[in-house]
Amino acid sequence: MTTLEKPQLYRDLARQLEALIAGEPDPIANAANTAALVFHRLPNLNWAGFYFRTGAELVLGPFQGKPACVRIPIGKGVCGTAAAKGATILVPDVQNFPGHIACDPESRSELVVPLIEDGRVLGVLDLDSPLPARFDELDRDGCEQLVALLLVHHRKYPRGKL
Repeated sequence: MTTLEKPQLYRDLARQLEALIAGEPDPIANAANTAALVFHRLPNLNWAGFYFRTGAELVLGPFQGKPACVRIPIGKGVCGTAAAKGATILVPDVQNFPGHIACDPESRSELVVPLIEDGRVLGVLDLDSPLPARFDELDRDGCEQLVALLLVHHRKYPRGKL
């Protein structure tokens, strides 16, 4: 996929996500559909899903891919570090990330976007790829926009805990 095609892909994903979550108040159902949409539409992924914050750790939420680590301490691995910093982390080669947690040894690159609402990290969207350097700034921006859509919708329907 070229850098010229990615912005259009993420615009299409955003429209599809809006249609999937429109009117649905359940945050787990919306996270499940988000994970499935991202996994099946973005090329070269081997895992896409959510971890939700519970106290001092992240707990596995809806995902697509192989079975995953169930609990990740805040501050550990790529997901825990993104949650601790409250910032997106893009890792070109997870083998060079200190403290990387290898849930799937085939994963080589990772993109983690925190879900932040009212200054609190509610969880993270985690994407893994078997390709080194799979993710770039366009993926970061596109996934941050998808997370923002999910959070705006969650604020409209604060029925459940994300």
